[in-house]
This record gives sequence, C-alpha cells and structure tokens, in this order.
Amino acid sequence: MEESNLLSINVWLAGRSYRIRIKPEEEEAVRKSVKVADDKITELRNQYAGKDDQDFLAMCLLTYAADAAIEGNAHNPVFKKELTDIIGKIDAIINE
Repeated sequence: MEESNLLSINVWLAGRSYRIRIKPEEEEAVRKSVKVADDKITELRNQYAGKDDQDFLAMCLLTYAADAAIEGNAHNPVFKKELTDIIGKIDAIINE
C-alpha cells in the first residue's frame, strides 16, 4: 500500500503516546484494540503493585498471544497444558 494512503494517528498505551500509520478503514478497530490493551494493563497494575510498565506490557502481550494460541490450538490438550504451565511460571515470577 502506498504510504500516502495511510492515516497517522496518536494512541495512548500505558500512559505513553504512540504515533502510528494505519489504513483509514482500520482506525476504529485499532483504537478499540488500544483501549482493550490499555484496560488490561490497568487491570494488571492493580493486581501486581510495584512492577514497572515493561512488566505490564509484557504480561498484556503474553495474555493476548496465549489467548490466540489457545484458540488456534483448542483441539490440542498438550499445547494448552504447556502454555498454562508457562503462564503459571510467569505469574509466580511477577508475584515475587
């Protein structure tokens, strides 16, 4: 896609502004996604006091990646168990 067709927008995530270029027809979906991610980061901040924003961003990313992987591999119980174990280990580290 030509760069001239892209729309520049500013979004706020974890208290920081990010300027991104997207297709105009994607703006609503991108803004909704940023809102969902920012809400998740706020939820994580409330659950795990004392961590820095990088921890919350990483946990948010892991949550969505895990959800996508589980949905894509719902028929694979071995994968689900391994992913659940990994999430449990990360959660334990954050709680330390």
